[in-house]
Amino acid sequence: MKKHIQIILLGPPGCGKGTQAQKLISEFGFVQLSTGDMLRAAIRMGTEIGIQAKAIIDKGELVSDEIVIGIVRERIFSKECERGYMLDGFPRTLVQAKKLNQILSDRNQKIDVVIRLSVPDEMLIRRIAGRRFHAKSGRSYNIEFSPPKIEGKDDITGDNLVQREDDKEEIVESRLKTYYELTEPLVGYYREKGILKEIDGTGSPGNIYSEIKHTLNEVPV
Repeated sequence: MKKHIQIILLGPPGCGKGTQAQKLISEFGFVQLSTGDMLRAAIRMGTEIGIQAKAIIDKGELVSDEIVIGIVRERIFSKECERGYMLDGFPRTLVQAKKLNQILSDRNQKIDVVIRLSVPDEMLIRRIAGRRFHAKSGRSYNIEFSPPKIEGKDDITGDNLVQREDDKEEIVESRLKTYYELTEPLVGYYREKGILKEIDGTGSPGNIYSEIKHTLNEVPV
């Protein structure tokens, strides 16, 4: 595999990006850049752009593309990312993707590969709407794919499990609609650039991870 690599993980909610990202981090030590985490870090560190973002969030408003891109720029050109990074949750829109391409090109850098996990909507909804959590520990289950030993109860404590509000089926359907409207156009954009690799996300996490590693090994040095 190429020593220093820049990756984008792409796919709808429930496709398994988080699971695969953790496997990649554990094995290869990639720096994972999630927009939410980057935003919180910039606010915590009190950077100029973090201060701007906090003022907007405190008003209950959405952070603009300009600020999100500024926060991404701060991180991808930081020392910790000199050996490569993995973007998760960014870019979300075609505007963000084109801006990312521009700021990388200005420094003679580029994204090496975009990995898209493909999962049918029906399965995505079953995965997300079936999630249940133990509130105190964060342990997670799925009523269909990885159910608790006793329905509705945490395996260890016996406490009641909960379903998050944004995991309810009608909310999931709305989230998917937003994803397809805003983010799905990135598939064509990166396909045209010849760096999109589509992986079937319906198999076991282990098999999916093997395919991702095979894909990364084929990235030109």
